Amino acid sequence: QVQLVESGGGLVQAGGSLRLSCAASGRTFSSLAMGWFRQAPGKEREFVATINWSGSSTYYADSVKGRFTISRDDAENTVYLRMNSLKPEDTAVYYCAAASGSYYYIRPYNYDYWGRGTQVTVSS
Repeated sequence: QVQLVESGGGLVQAGGSLRLSCAASGRTFSSLAMGWFRQAPGKEREFVATINWSGSSTYYADSVKGRFTISRDDAENTVYLRMNSLKPEDTAVYYCAAASGSYYYIRPYNYDYWGRGTQVTVSS
């Protein structure tokens, strides 16, 4: 079992930055692939970014590529999402997820564990 707790969300103006954190516990963090998803009101949950177990591979949604960076710190059992040049359309609840496996994953059904989410609101 893995517990995930997100933090770092908030209200920011367009063009600003935030760094989300996701602290994991309950299982060897270094064996997990990690991902970030988001869900805006009235919309389906969508993939944002993912990183494999070793941190050697990452993948991003086209909508955030070049603005967001996913990273992990295995010593701290934490995965991060650095978000720069934020836009109002980035407003959503952001969820952290963990998957068992040696690759990275972009589909929600690949993930076994989910956090409760953190709200990000970008004002225009």
